[in-house]
Amino acid sequence: MNSYNIPRNVKGEGRILFVFSTKALIYTFVGIVIGLIFKAIFEMFGLNQLGIFFVAGFGGLGFIIATFKVPDTNAFEFTKKTGGENIDEIIKRYFRFKMQKGKIYVFDADRTEEKYKTKEKEEGGK
Repeated sequence: MNSYNIPRNVKGEGRILFVFSTKALIYTFVGIVIGLIFKAIFEMFGLNQLGIFFVAGFGGLGFIIATFKVPDTNAFEFTKKTGGENIDEIIKRYFRFKMQKGKIYVFDADRTEEKYKTKEKEEGGK
């Protein structure tokens, strides 16, 4: 029996400390920085333990956003459409959609090819 390599979609990401990819490490660091801001605010009120909770929580949230994918299930409308995609890509797409005020631009390759074919026929016939 022969062994075969199964192709995987790793997008050129190397692993650091076995758990963190480069993207996950960056997102976790950004989450920790946001948590440190909340920690500084809570330290002013003497709530140091709550600040540490926020640092760990935001760091974990950053790791989850960078690492996990949306489950592919038909239970919810959201997971039907986005199942199997990275969470960070969905968040980026959502903000891009909101920045364009709800407009979606779709490129239809079939129609474009038809336009080029008709232009070529018109130019060729002249």
